[in-house]
Amino acid sequence: MSEKNSSNRRGPGKGAPDRFQPKVIIFWVAIIAVLLTIWVQSANTSTQEEISMSRVIALAKQDAILRGTISPMPNGGSDWYEIVGTKSLVPGAEVEDAQNARGFKARGRLSEENYDLLQSSGRFTESSPNNFLPQLLAGIIPFLLIIGLLYFLFVRQLRMAGKGALNFGKSKAKLLTRDKDKVTFANVAGCDEAKEEVSEVIDFLKDPKKFQRMGGKIPKGILMVGPPGTGKTLLAKAVAGEADVPFFSISGSDFVEMFVGVGASRVRDMFEQGRKNAPCLIFVDEIDAVGRQRGAGLGGGNDEREQTLNSLLVEMDGFDTTEGVIIIAATNRADVLDKALLRPGRFDRQVVVDLPDLRGREEILKVHAKKIRLSKEVSLASIARVTPGFAGADLANLLNEGALMAARKNKDQVENIDIDEARDKISFGRERRRVVDEEDLRSTAYHEAGHALVRALLKDKDVRLHKVTILPRGRAMGMAMFAPTKDVLGTSRNQMRDMIAVGLAGRIAEEVVTGDYSTGAQADIAQSTKIARDMVCRYGMSSLGPVAFGENQDQIFLGREINRTQSYSEVTAEKIDGAVSEIIHEQFERAKDLIEENRTKLVTLAEALLQYETIEGHHVDEILEFGEIRSEVVSSKTELDDRLEKEEAEAEELAKKKSEKKLPPPAIDGEPSIA
Repeated sequence: MSEKNSSNRRGPGKGAPDRFQPKVIIFWVAIIAVLLTIWVQSANTSTQEEISMSRVIALAKQDAILRGTISPMPNGGSDWYEIVGTKSLVPGAEVEDAQNARGFKARGRLSEENYDLLQSSGRFTESSPNNFLPQLLAGIIPFLLIIGLLYFLFVRQLRMAGKGALNFGKSKAKLLTRDKDKVTFANVAGCDEAKEEVSEVIDFLKDPKKFQRMGGKIPKGILMVGPPGTGKTLLAKAVAGEADVPFFSISGSDFVEMFVGVGASRVRDMFEQGRKNAPCLIFVDEIDAVGRQRGAGLGGGNDEREQTLNSLLVEMDGFDTTEGVIIIAATNRADVLDKALLRPGRFDRQVVVDLPDLRGREEILKVHAKKIRLSKEVSLASIARVTPGFAGADLANLLNEGALMAARKNKDQVENIDIDEARDKISFGRERRRVVDEEDLRSTAYHEAGHALVRALLKDKDVRLHKVTILPRGRAMGMAMFAPTKDVLGTSRNQMRDMIAVGLAGRIAEEVVTGDYSTGAQADIAQSTKIARDMVCRYGMSSLGPVAFGENQDQIFLGREINRTQSYSEVTAEKIDGAVSEIIHEQFERAKDLIEENRTKLVTLAEALLQYETIEGHHVDEILEFGEIRSEVVSSKTELDDRLEKEEAEAEELAKKKSEKKLPPPAIDGEPSIA
């Protein structure tokens, strides 16, 4: 029988709740039925009236009893009887009427004379005593109900709690089956070097004797290091898919619980599962959650995380390489891992999964574009060229956002404009439309025009001006968007100086044109100051020479020692502050000179922003070259903006007409004028 057919005959799934099991359903149905029976019997009993035996005799003589049953009482004497019947409220009635009849019950001594009297009336029947079973059920059922409720409410819960307590030390590693979610190298793109690094692991898992004959040993552990979203987890799944072996996946945070010793126990259980399924792969994602350097921080050396790390170190160094259990871990903070974890014999190979280059981005886009309905005009090579610095996850998100935008506009295919809007949304934030005061909007226009003007005048070939907008994006009220023209591997001194000048240009433009400036330059000043301080303290790009300062800047909870010493004196600190201030003021004056020399172009650019709200980078180049925009500009204004502008124009026109009305003639000789 196939696995599919056998699984269909199992009934409810393994993880189905207990309340849907047949035994539980039958139990609760029985309880409800018994309760309903008891309730009906008690309801019937409650409608019967208790009367004396002499009263029954009197009613019989009056011919007021419609029917009745005489039953001997088992616990009484031979002349003790129980009579159950119906009496008529109207003496002499022959028909039982619901409105004129009432049930009764009588218990007591009944003489032979009275017994014959009742029998002679023809309305009484005799019943033999058979009360054993009802009395037995009445006595046992309450106890059964109490025992059943106690079992389901307490005993069963305690048993499940005990079972859960015993499972605390079990590993939470998930086993990915070979048929479900199988990933191969065809699903991984943009990291050819990393795939070559891990190809040896696949060869070993397929044919381990090939390496053992030569006396070689496969690495016990492989550590994948790289920025977030570069495909470390996907590459590990591809290794398991290519080797066609079991793949256990677990997160570093799954080892740590509130109970002491649970993490170490889970590590041992994880490796035990690996040995039972060897050859196999064990993948630990975000291993820095348990693999941070020991002895750092304020918690001492006897905490739960360090016990888990110690157990991991022992297990990795303890299992035999011939068992075929290989552990792969991923992290983007390899600098905080414990040195014992990185030594040969444990994670003795590090695979760097870096951001993809131009060719890698195009290959990644091809993988993700298989499920997207792209228009023929969309070029993946062009998208890869304008997305430097995007990781694999960013590129997948880019195509997905483009598809969502196209669907929102009821399109049949994803077009270039949808991809461009998605890229702007991911890189710079979503566009937000707010009602802004005209004065604030003009100040924002000059601020962003200053950024764009200085960037365009500096003519850096590695950075291009993408767009300028006065529409809020993210937390910014406006934005001048810059994009690199190639993969950035390093930044020169002149480029960093240009970045400072462009950052300060917004405030300078406000001051030059309006004579005042606002708090909108707060983030620009902070960013420019950080760049200048990095130039002085980290990169040696100042008058202080190629010297690095600030070695005591590491945080103690990032896996580093506490006892850092001051690496420079107070006199040097003053020199550092002076060098930073010198760089800032130098670039401030440089940007100010550029803006004052091109003030007319600045005003033209700001007026274009007020008119169109968003303009492209080539429009800025046209203003610098021709003094005006010559190509077509697609305005980003909506119908709401047009309606608001129309209403404002109508309000201004109405106010103007009111002011032009003739005033009343002046008063003559002190007499009041008549309008």
